[in-house]
Amino acid sequence: MTTEPFLRAAGFGAATRTPLPQDAGHRRYTRLSGAVPRPALLMDCADAPRVGLTPERDLLPFLAVGAHLRTLGLSAPEVLAEDRAAGLLLVEDLGPDTHASLLDAGADPLPLYVAAAEALAAIHAAPPPAGLPDYEAPRMTEMAGLTFLDWWWPAAFGTPPADAVRAEFTQAMRAMLDPFQGAHGFVHRDYFPANLIPLPDRAGPRRVGIIDFQDAGYGHPSYDLVSLTQDARRDVAPDVRQAAVAAYLAARPGLDAAAFAAATAAMAAQRHLRIASLWVRLARRDGKPRYLQHGPRCWALLDEALRHEATAPLRRFLDRHVPPDLRRNPAVLKDAAA
Repeated sequence: MTTEPFLRAAGFGAATRTPLPQDAGHRRYTRLSGAVPRPALLMDCADAPRVGLTPERDLLPFLAVGAHLRTLGLSAPEVLAEDRAAGLLLVEDLGPDTHASLLDAGADPLPLYVAAAEALAAIHAAPPPAGLPDYEAPRMTEMAGLTFLDWWWPAAFGTPPADAVRAEFTQAMRAMLDPFQGAHGFVHRDYFPANLIPLPDRAGPRRVGIIDFQDAGYGHPSYDLVSLTQDARRDVAPDVRQAAVAAYLAARPGLDAAAFAAATAAMAAQRHLRIASLWVRLARRDGKPRYLQHGPRCWALLDEALRHEATAPLRRFLDRHVPPDLRRNPAVLKDAAA
């Protein structure tokens, strides 16, 4: 079924269609309004083969994770219609605003971040659904290497890293992350303001709409708190970060705060190194140099994380191979984001 018959069959054939800007991913979204039964979004996964998936396989995680979040009473979009073979979904439109757009417009960040942290705590307090992909130390190490070693390193040094460097990096990353494997659970993996929607008419954790959750995995919950409070795409004031972390910990009183802080530093170091290097891949491979503007923030956040003793193995590796004056966008790309 193509898009037109799908929309007609669902009662949205006469909708006004507004394509939404594409981010770094491959899915396309269209806002449907006007002559429609209710506001909705069309998700089109037809481009899934570009990342090695069939359209149907691309939809399955979104459907499973969304159902899990709704079962917890949280605000994930309701599915209105689906054609799995074609990679098409019609989902509830939670609204045009995101926490990111409100922040950009000058909204007070404190209540938005506290609400987001409380919703995140509700997600993490529940048992995770079965079948989530692993995002533990081995996978996190692999993912970091795929951007840092395969893209940032050649751009910075003009040649790929030697096998001995790769092995040393793996050893350092595992030594940092392995202590925090264990009693983990659901990890959204992209829990930040652009993926959160204000729903002031709803109560409690439901007042935060949650989207872009299809890449969720099984790992350490502090990873999501890093995504929220140490955002790769925007600065978060220290008092706002502290308030969000405090709200999260207050909602989960059984956590050991010191152990959670150590895990947070390790997850932050992995995430910031991986994403600082991801911007290089997006610029060089995908022709999206605009993301390089976020490089300085990611490197600064990495340096902050490296001050914690829990990150010592990675800090020692970087001190040997990537001294502080090289922790930045590669010089070869210095004009690419202009």
